Amino acid sequence: METAPRSMRLQIAVAGRTNSGKSSFMNLIAGQDVAITSPVPGTTTDVVEKAMELRPLGPVLFLDTAGIDDETELGNRRIERSGRAFDRADVILLVTGAGIWGAPEERMLAVAKDHHVSLIPVVNKCDLAAPEPEFLAKLREATGFEPLCVSSNGGAAERERVLPLLKDVLLAGCPEDFLTPPPLLGDLVKPGDTVVLIVPVDIQAPKGRLILPQVQAIRDALDSDALCYVVKESAYQDALANLREKPALVVCDSQVVDLMVRETPPDVPCTTFSILFARLKGDMPVFAAGAGRIRSLKPGDRVFIAEACTHHASYDDIGRVKIPRWLAKFVGGELRVTVGAGRDYPSDLSEYQLVIHCGSCMLNRRETLRRIENARRSGVPITNYGMAISTCHGVIERVLSPFPEALEAFRNG
Repeated sequence: METAPRSMRLQIAVAGRTNSGKSSFMNLIAGQDVAITSPVPGTTTDVVEKAMELRPLGPVLFLDTAGIDDETELGNRRIERSGRAFDRADVILLVTGAGIWGAPEERMLAVAKDHHVSLIPVVNKCDLAAPEPEFLAKLREATGFEPLCVSSNGGAAERERVLPLLKDVLLAGCPEDFLTPPPLLGDLVKPGDTVVLIVPVDIQAPKGRLILPQVQAIRDALDSDALCYVVKESAYQDALANLREKPALVVCDSQVVDLMVRETPPDVPCTTFSILFARLKGDMPVFAAGAGRIRSLKPGDRVFIAEACTHHASYDDIGRVKIPRWLAKFVGGELRVTVGAGRDYPSDLSEYQLVIHCGSCMLNRRETLRRIENARRSGVPITNYGMAISTCHGVIERVLSPFPEALEAFRNG
């Protein structure tokens, strides 16, 4: 549980007015002091994260946010930071007091509706003021969920009482695609099939381990009772020669996609890790249509490259160096490329002709879909690394062939 990546956890934003008891509530649920509490308004500045295990939900990540009613200059910056947490939240817990519901709470309700996530009301400090039945009925009608009444200062006994109730309401409000996420590769193979994964070990490979998409692909193949064969690109031909039967699927790192397509028999389906993640984390047909728009780029056009992680860039970094170089060669001239790392993702992308997003292995599905929606609202096509690279190498139709809907979207993009 402790090592489960953030991107694979249910992310739960804890929102509310200053001094509504958000941090105290989070400390109650965690059973420890993970957030600073104080009677001074505005104690929470940056988002505080706490990873936990809540069975049967599994690994979760609580996001304690700043007060939604802080109208000071600094408060506006805090609220902006909180907004980024709401972009990735799968569920929002709105902490309020008995009888307290006004413009700040209505704004949060609008945020939840806009983000298509559940807003679950938590009435705090019930030991100081018990909520009236009419107030609870109002919350129930506004949010569609039974309010959770708590006393954050109640200690261990209150925690034992509240936790089962919280789990029940989170299960009710949890997005369906978290409980049953899109498949990675399991629907492309049958039990007993062989899957070959081509994993380069170069300067960008983390020392002593594999990157998350590769690990998840191995696990998904094993969960599907397939035989998983992991090789470097230099051993791929030998791997094919050693197999008695052709593999049911070949998956490679996008940087060696041209090699994979060249050396894979035409009747063997093949794709890339990044393209698999386009389906797992985002909207594959939308990304494919965005890749199709690369064909209409012109030298001088502006492209935003979104890299979700904040790794130290190497001299031949994939997002900062290789993709711009491949794009320039493909369109016949240099493009004006801007790279955003981590959560530096603009809300308005209208100045760009294309957004190219990484595989989103460090983001959850909710945040990736929100980023896709931001691009749509800005009227800008969006694709991801794997599809962009495959387009530049002229092999996109081959690696999209296992996904007919995405292939059609690329052709019409």
